[in-house]
Amino acid sequence: MTIDAGAPTVTLSARASVAVGVVKVANRLSRVLGRGSGTVVGGRAGLVVDPTLLATLARDRDVVLVTGTNGKTTTTRMLVAALSGAAGPAIASNDTGANMPAGHVAAMVESPRATAAVLEVDESYLGRLIEETRPRVVVLLNLSRDQLDRIAEVRMLVDRWRAALAGLSGASDPGGRGTVVVANADDPMVVWAALAAPDVRWVGAGQVWHDDAVGCPACGGRIEFGAGGAWACDRCDFARPVRDAWLEGADLVMADGTRQVLFLGLPGQFNRANAAMAALAATEMPASETPGGAPRSTPLLPGLLARLASVDQVAGRFSSTVRRGRPVRLLLAKNPAGWTAIFDLLDEAGTCGAPVVLSVNARVADGLDTSWLWDVPFERLAGRSVVATGDRRLDLAVRLRYAEVTHAVVDGPLAALDLALDLTDLGTVGPDRGAGTVEFLGNYTAFADLRRQL
Repeated sequence: MTIDAGAPTVTLSARASVAVGVVKVANRLSRVLGRGSGTVVGGRAGLVVDPTLLATLARDRDVVLVTGTNGKTTTTRMLVAALSGAAGPAIASNDTGANMPAGHVAAMVESPRATAAVLEVDESYLGRLIEETRPRVVVLLNLSRDQLDRIAEVRMLVDRWRAALAGLSGASDPGGRGTVVVANADDPMVVWAALAAPDVRWVGAGQVWHDDAVGCPACGGRIEFGAGGAWACDRCDFARPVRDAWLEGADLVMADGTRQVLFLGLPGQFNRANAAMAALAATEMPASETPGGAPRSTPLLPGLLARLASVDQVAGRFSSTVRRGRPVRLLLAKNPAGWTAIFDLLDEAGTCGAPVVLSVNARVADGLDTSWLWDVPFERLAGRSVVATGDRRLDLAVRLRYAEVTHAVVDGPLAALDLALDLTDLGTVGPDRGAGTVEFLGNYTAFADLRRQL
């Protein structure tokens, strides 16, 4: 069996052909029966039939891997937008967040004509994806604690990344299948891993969360953080590397001094950081051919940034809806670093009086351990109208009480939204303090619960 991937054509073994058929049937049944979105179950079944299916489907495609604790889904979506210009290649992507091998297989089977793939990768699977897909580009966003019952301690994870990256060949190595790593220079843990790679582009993308990077991975000394994202060990020469690009407010500054303003459809400094990483990664994709065979150059940075601006929501994140005639903005965060970044966004938006609904679950997709709540700076919500909901609303309420944040506890996200809207209607929030907007902030399944009920 062959898959017409545009150019070249991919020939599959009999076993791989059967596996591809299984993926398609299983995913279709999942959607028809309403058992899921058809982005995982087929991939799992296909890998049972042919454990080498991922490597087979990635062969002869230009692959970008995007990983990190926060921002993977958004950066993946931005990269797809950047690389999908009118003359760009077809892109296979799992940009809905199914970021383990089953989701990668399903995404590539669903896009058989794609000549490139942009894959979000769960942090613990980076080594396997590097080995099986031989990527052109690897994007390393950040590393911090997350899902303590499933993800390894940060230091263990960074050592695994370092070992995986050490096996890469550089982009200029003979054979034409080298890899460029695009890494966040402002995160010491990312830098420690990326230093093992032979070919790195360093981006000063910022890092709002330092608590998991205070100990030097090189010597055990203390990492000291300075102004503008600079950092260095107080004992050895481990320090932020010379950057190829960095953010200054809304400007992306290149090492040669040129500047590009980031006009984005997504809010917040952390999304400007995601955009900077996506833009630099896109410029590292190799030149290829158009369907007619004519050479196509790697797109220039201004064009890439213009395409990034078209992304205004990612799987519902940062989107707005209306309830009882009032706007509700949907925000997602899953760990202390992510919640801190969202609090920065709320401050940046200037809606200091807008009611906030916080929803926390602890299901498999969220991680079962909610001790991370004690690392979130909920004290920053003091003075707002806050409503706690979700499966673990009582745990959340205890944390809010210790943070001295006045709050109400409500069972159910819609009821919580309605209470927040009642507070607005009663005049708690005026036109100059949020214009009646309610901010809903939840972790994975809490966010999905609200979207489904809305």
